[in-house]
Amino acid sequence: MSDAKYQTIVEKYKKFVMPTYAPELLLERGEGSWVWDSTGNQYLDFATGISVCNLGHCHPAVTKATQEQAQTLVHVSNLYMNENQAVLAEKLVRHCFDGVAFFANSGAEANEGLIKFARKWGSDKGKSQIITMKDSFHGRTLATLAATGRSKYREGFAPDMPGFSQVPFNDYEALTAAVNDQTAAVMIEPVQGEGGILPADTEYLKKVRALCDEKNILLLFDEVQCGMGRTGYFFAFKGFGVEPDAVSLAKALGNGFPIGAFIVRRKYADTLSVGTHASTFGGTPLACATACAVIDTIHNENILANCVRMGHFFKVELEKMAEKYDFIKSVRCRGLMIGVQLDRNGAELLPSLLKHGMIALSAGEDVLRLMPALNLSEEEAETGLKILEKVFSEIAAQ
Repeated sequence: MSDAKYQTIVEKYKKFVMPTYAPELLLERGEGSWVWDSTGNQYLDFATGISVCNLGHCHPAVTKATQEQAQTLVHVSNLYMNENQAVLAEKLVRHCFDGVAFFANSGAEANEGLIKFARKWGSDKGKSQIITMKDSFHGRTLATLAATGRSKYREGFAPDMPGFSQVPFNDYEALTAAVNDQTAAVMIEPVQGEGGILPADTEYLKKVRALCDEKNILLLFDEVQCGMGRTGYFFAFKGFGVEPDAVSLAKALGNGFPIGAFIVRRKYADTLSVGTHASTFGGTPLACATACAVIDTIHNENILANCVRMGHFFKVELEKMAEKYDFIKSVRCRGLMIGVQLDRNGAELLPSLLKHGMIALSAGEDVLRLMPALNLSEEEAETGLKILEKVFSEIAAQ
């Protein structure tokens, strides 16, 4: 792409796109773990669209399914049945727990669905309060903002939607102190993503499950970022041995095609009955065909096994770097959901990584967040580690 065309696109962004983001890089195409910008520069993508393209960019099987369905039936609304939605629901339930699925278009919508499900369930019991965790992130809508445990995202949008309270993550005593007769649900990310790649303690989750059973409270898991194989399990909660009453997912479900969902245990299948919840675009034939191909590919290509193997490889190598560089405070890995805690803001490293050919993310205030594709090859993993080593050595030299 010529400089003139690039500048034209930049000007269009400035003039016509609402400035809620501040992008500088113009990406033109992607393949597998790699993307190319408008000047032809190649980057190893360790962000994957914020854990969306878990199968890499333009996976052939997913692309084929999307193309074929686009020529057959794209949208009919949920006033009518479509085969792909039923097939996808069955695939998800068979990986999750016995229950039923509702389809939406994004993670925020999926979490809104969890909130509405909990409120509807509690409406005849005098229960409406939902307890969430500090440093959590559940979305940008008004309800999911109120649920989010990071106040900076809520600044300027007051008043908060009532009925939410936050307690420290992994603090069972704080949670028990917050529970009262109006508590309908506890909502948790099994691994906090935006909060800094912070996994729940297994014993903590087991205690929370027992508490919810004892007090007749719903346990909701937000797996929008940590689900769909990211931790080495199809659903992250499988790695903790703790089953929720409902779970949300989105992001990687469509490998880049917008689709979200939440699943509730069968005993709660009738809580949201006809007319109580809806989505015009939720579960279209096109979105569901794409998601079905994603799930099938995870199986057909042994993606979860590769995620576990590559995740262990990164953990070992990054811990070696932590011993070498004192500005690395800790390494957090659950599969290929990787956080490198630093003694500085994680975002400070992103320009240097980009210069050396890697796209990455930050999280929390001091974490470098790495989310490579789950089908990453060992050669690509080694390339990524070499880039990280270059940037870390440059920091040390300063």
